[in-house]
Amino acid sequence: MTSYFVTASGTGVGKTHVTARLTRELMARGKTVKVVKPLITGFTWHGLKHTDTGILLHHLGLDPTPENVKAISPWRFDEPVSPDMAARHEGRDIDFDEVIAFSRDAMDGPEDVALIEGVGGVMVPMDDTHTVADWIAALDIPTIVVVGTYLGTLSHTLTTIEAMRGRGLAIEAVVVSESEDSPVPLEETAETIERFLPDMDVRRLERAKYDSSQPDILADIALAAG
Repeated sequence: MTSYFVTASGTGVGKTHVTARLTRELMARGKTVKVVKPLITGFTWHGLKHTDTGILLHHLGLDPTPENVKAISPWRFDEPVSPDMAARHEGRDIDFDEVIAFSRDAMDGPEDVALIEGVGGVMVPMDDTHTVADWIAALDIPTIVVVGTYLGTLSHTLTTIEAMRGRGLAIEAVVVSESEDSPVPLEETAETIERFLPDMDVRRLERAKYDSSQPDILADIALAAG
């Protein structure tokens, strides 16, 4: 199995849409895909279809049953804040080792590709001592880093990549996911990122193509190593 961790420069930049898009493209190529988002905050049952977990289930062709939700996202919290805060506010704990074990189980399945979607940005705290970067390091798998085109994204993107490289985390590609409010065109943002990261595979994803059936935007990132 080929495994990837989908992370981001921050929250709300389109990480789940990229994961869903990549899932659809791989399935269209005849590949079997395991997708999990172990940690989710801002989760509500009444708005399930609009949550990240609901979106992933939809694109996997799975019904939004409690069993399927738990299978993809066993750690769910109501407040849309960092996982450490959300857990503390609910009087709960996130066991880092259990998250790692769950992720490794997903990576050991029979599917062709496993996609593990993180929570928030790469440096968001998971508990009192661990960040998402620690999660990625423990799994030791390549990452797909999703960034936006909002004002400030260039600094956030370059800072994220520098922090990840400083930790020795493998970066397979950067996906520039067009933000709803974008001060400059998607292409200009991507070209600027490429200028500062000339050795990086930088992909573009227009908002209009989030739900498009057009293939070959992202799938070859995963298939190259498959």
